[in-house]
Amino acid sequence: MAAHNDLGKQGEDKAVALLVSKGHQLLERNYRFGRDEVDIITKQGKNIVFVEVKTRSGVSFGHPEEFVDKKKRKAMKKVADEYMFRNKLEEAIRFDIVAILTEKNKMELLHIEDAFFHEDTDAYN
Repeated sequence: MAAHNDLGKQGEDKAVALLVSKGHQLLERNYRFGRDEVDIITKQGKNIVFVEVKTRSGVSFGHPEEFVDKKKRKAMKKVADEYMFRNKLEEAIRFDIVAILTEKNKMELLHIEDAFFHEDTDAYN
């Protein structure tokens, strides 16, 4: 496995641990619908939470959370809708980002709750 894939897997593992420590119940990892994917799906209280994990080894190109662009948000919304429909769920949904920055074998995690909203007008444009 390439080094960047290892880093991404490590980041997702750390993100799951962080979310579980905050009271999330893990439902899915790497859930796919067509070509689109959501890294982590959890349940926290009355919410189903769709989480994108971005792990970077530096900020020379920007902070990790900045890489969750309009295209990725649109894909996550599509996957979330399918997941909710397929599982006949009616809970509220939330979109979070876990941004991870690694430097000198140290990982700094930033959990951004409600990073964006499903009702954004550009959801399917």
